[in-house]
Amino acid sequence: MAAISMKNIVKRYGDGFPAVNDVSIDVADGEFMILVGPSGCGKSTLLRMVVGLEDITSGDMIIGDRRVNDLAPRDRNLAMVFQNYALYPHLSVYENIAFPLRLAGEKDEEVDRKVRQASATLELDEHLDRKPGNLSGGQRQRVAMGRAIVRDADAFLFDEPLSNLDAKLRGQMRTEIARLQKRLGITTIYVTHDQTEAMTLGDRVAVLKRGVLQQLASPRELYENPGNLFVAGFIGSPPMNFLPAEVEGTTVKLPFGDVQIPQDKADKVQGKGLLIAGIRPEHFEDANVVGDKVSEGSVFSATVDVVEWLGNQAYAYVPFEAPPTVREHLAELEKDLDGESLRTQMVISLDGASRISDGDEAQIWVNASKMHLFDPATGENLTVDAEHAGEIPGMENPEKQAHAEHMADGDGDNGPDGAPQGDGTNGSHRAEGGDGS
Repeated sequence: MAAISMKNIVKRYGDGFPAVNDVSIDVADGEFMILVGPSGCGKSTLLRMVVGLEDITSGDMIIGDRRVNDLAPRDRNLAMVFQNYALYPHLSVYENIAFPLRLAGEKDEEVDRKVRQASATLELDEHLDRKPGNLSGGQRQRVAMGRAIVRDADAFLFDEPLSNLDAKLRGQMRTEIARLQKRLGITTIYVTHDQTEAMTLGDRVAVLKRGVLQQLASPRELYENPGNLFVAGFIGSPPMNFLPAEVEGTTVKLPFGDVQIPQDKADKVQGKGLLIAGIRPEHFEDANVVGDKVSEGSVFSATVDVVEWLGNQAYAYVPFEAPPTVREHLAELEKDLDGESLRTQMVISLDGASRISDGDEAQIWVNASKMHLFDPATGENLTVDAEHAGEIPGMENPEKQAHAEHMADGDGDNGPDGAPQGDGTNGSHRAEGGDGS
């Protein structure tokens, strides 16, 4: 096992497009690190640079105590599991798992011991004589994982391994991967666009947007303290509600009425003018079922458009009008989030006992102490609790982050100091199918 350190990693293609732009991430020995973001954010490209399938334009890739920029993939001692399994159809499950061992010239007795040990770990014993074509998607993925296990690699790398599976099987395989990683204690980097996988599997999660690291934190820190509008909108399902807001004293003026926020939060945004308030759906409730907690928040009236009842809970949808400035920023955010719907409507999570129905004028309770307030121009979370938000590059080095974002928009081809960043000599363009994901 080994730690992996990515220091100021840049991947620039021949046309100057920065698929990965100045990303620095330290993965501790034995840590489960998630790289997450929408299509085209650079997560798969970054993983391919770790394993050696993509050249690094600039920066240092350190595995253990070795700088591996110039090492071939076979010399990095990493095991990779691909989205499409990459199994040999003419070989049995046993021989697929044994393949890297036979390639390395291991003795038959050692091959058999390692294959059967991996097979027992992954519950594949009864399938060892079968061919991949006769297995389910989940079984094939376990075979691919078995082939990675037997290599005694320094780290596991997973590139969206569950995206080809149905929803039920994805849930089962998530549990298996988490259990396996804890049992083996091996350093793991896992790429996904699925926030559920990111939140349930990782010790820490790195959120990427257009090749730029937005925030690196634990799942809880990301959810409770997003560093900017993008992270707040990407993490969470249903996504965070974004509403136009103005703050006067401890009063926040929202489209539905006024709510009160704590003094320390209000002090951070005084005199900022029009802001974007972010409130997660679960921080609302039907005022009639809140009970004794009603005094801990604020109550306002709103006309409910649609209610979706799910048994133990319901979702109420409340449309609202936003000023043109806010609508413009939300439209840009929707584009960054790869098409996630961010219409000017509020989603409210209700207790299943709520009797609110379509068209009702409802009394809605909100826990405004959980509200975040964002700068519409920069997207910065002005009320973030920095001590419990992990690493936010935009907060630690605003000028450098702003330049990286500028480059991601295609507005220049020089580094922060004005020097060209190189042309990226790898022949492929926007790795993995041309989307730089």
